[in-house]
Amino acid sequence: MIRLIGVLIILIGFYKKYNPIAVVLVAGIATGLVSGIEIVTILDILGRTFVANRFMSIFLLTLPVIGILERYGLKERSVMLIKSMKSATTGRVIIVYMFFRELASVFGLRLGGHVQFVRPLVYPMAYGAAEKNYQSVTEDADEKIKGISAAAENYGNFYGQNVFPASGGVLLVVGTLAALEIDVIPMEVAIAAIPVAVIAFIYTVVQSVLFDNSLNKSLKKNKIDKGA
Repeated sequence: MIRLIGVLIILIGFYKKYNPIAVVLVAGIATGLVSGIEIVTILDILGRTFVANRFMSIFLLTLPVIGILERYGLKERSVMLIKSMKSATTGRVIIVYMFFRELASVFGLRLGGHVQFVRPLVYPMAYGAAEKNYQSVTEDADEKIKGISAAAENYGNFYGQNVFPASGGVLLVVGTLAALEIDVIPMEVAIAAIPVAVIAFIYTVVQSVLFDNSLNKSLKKNKIDKGA
């Protein structure tokens, strides 16, 4: 039962509202010591576990960074930028983002993400474009803008990443085919993914144009007369 001391330490630490990371580390070290594990081995386990999950730690770090940026006006600035562009529409904003999202994926750059780009930048810019052209945006239209913004991220990420030969998706395909005794190289898979990425971009363009037309119909009575 003494080996469960780590659970007790965590309960007490959280109840007392101590630093969570310190509490977990102390609990882990204490559990290892009472179990007869040497301190060097315990530290080795902690180090290897941290390295194995380091990408998750990096992802978690982006959350407070995005929160701080939003607090100091990131959304407002992006909306102001779009409103200063005369020809900007919601659909055009989505098309431009999709283009750069796929272009970044071709070079293996992790540009984008729902947390890092869509919520704090792409959606506010798309919504700002709608606000610029219409006196008011209905709740239903707002939800659709959120949806098409998220969809562009999914298209660009899913279909664009496989154009980069060293991406995880390409390596997964190569590994799966190798298990079936089908020999291919990553470059062959990447080349085969190019037509799909192009089709995904064309689909996004068509969808965005149709979405602009849909907004014009649903918000026609709210349309701002730019000649006035």
